[in-house]
Amino acid sequence: MSPRRRRLNAAIKRSLRELRIQLSLLNYRVGARLELNDVDLDYLDLIALQGPQSPSALARRAGLHPATLTGILDRLERGRWVARDRDLSDRRAVVVRPLRHRNAELMSLYAGMNASIDQICADYGERELEVLATFLGRAADAGRRATEKLAGDEDNQ
Repeated sequence: MSPRRRRLNAAIKRSLRELRIQLSLLNYRVGARLELNDVDLDYLDLIALQGPQSPSALARRAGLHPATLTGILDRLERGRWVARDRDLSDRRAVVVRPLRHRNAELMSLYAGMNASIDQICADYGERELEVLATFLGRAADAGRRATEKLAGDEDNQ
């Protein structure tokens, strides 16, 4: 690997760490405004992104003990962020779904960041945006795989 490529790889990793920190701080502020702790906000977003799913599927996906997830879901349900409904395909099963009526409240707190991202994206052409979107998607997949591996390692201990 050339020295320039090594420097660029290091710069990307450093920038991703800085982005993670800034998003964590933003999420902390958003959560504080909504009276949600960081973990609850993360799982609310996970449910919103992945759609309705069973608590056990969510616990597996997150690598959490089901009892821990139950506490998170209880808080989100009390705050009227999610609902637990019977699965239409299996009436014995439960599905967790986000309640959309609070989306505007949540999105308004992210409006500044979303507007800034729109401004940043305006500086790039469509081909560059395709590369960035692909990179970020692949980076998210890498994070998901690393999380699953750590969860599997913990289960095997």
